[in-house]
Amino acid sequence: MSNTHVISHPGGGQPAPDFIVREDHHPENGTLLGFWIYLMSDCLIFACLFAVYGVQGRAYAGGPSGADLFELPLVALNTAMLLLSSITYGFAMLKMQQNKLSGTVGWLIVTGLFGLAFLGLELFEFSHLIHIGAGPQRSAFLSSFFTLVGTHGLHVTFGIIWLVTLLFQLKRHGLIPENRRRLMCLSMFWHFLDVVWIGVFTFVYLMGVLQ
Repeated sequence: MSNTHVISHPGGGQPAPDFIVREDHHPENGTLLGFWIYLMSDCLIFACLFAVYGVQGRAYAGGPSGADLFELPLVALNTAMLLLSSITYGFAMLKMQQNKLSGTVGWLIVTGLFGLAFLGLELFEFSHLIHIGAGPQRSAFLSSFFTLVGTHGLHVTFGIIWLVTLLFQLKRHGLIPENRRRLMCLSMFWHFLDVVWIGVFTFVYLMGVLQ
């Protein structure tokens, strides 16, 4: 049976038919494909920022270097917060697949708390660096550092805002197909941020201290 209906207009003459498609006209998995394309564009942004840092990473202008500024224990703790948030988000997705709304919401809240802890430690680091005179205006090295790490922090901030919005949608509508799709997109985004941060931790912090 056709899902297309024809509606004729009243009046004289032969009316032009209006076609209404009742079935879902969105392509299957179109949202996920579009989101993958977005993530690839984000990869290009971070690739440019990594390239800039690679060029300017030793332009200290007579100021402090990464070995003078970076505190690896603090950065390692911050890294653990973000990696743990990725694990807890995985638990939330498992609960979603089991159709357990309360478990999904609970693990998402834990994920958000880990994300907030990550942001808090990063803001503390930025505040400390600025306080001791190592702000982004001090040298090209610090300008590229603040830009790269700050851009990642902004992405985490937007991810937390997205997560909170999803919590309200889950409370109101439950695990409907639309919310499942949104959870899947946020999962891809969150894990992408983890991968980028591993690059930041290795390329910026570890290599900076080793220099």
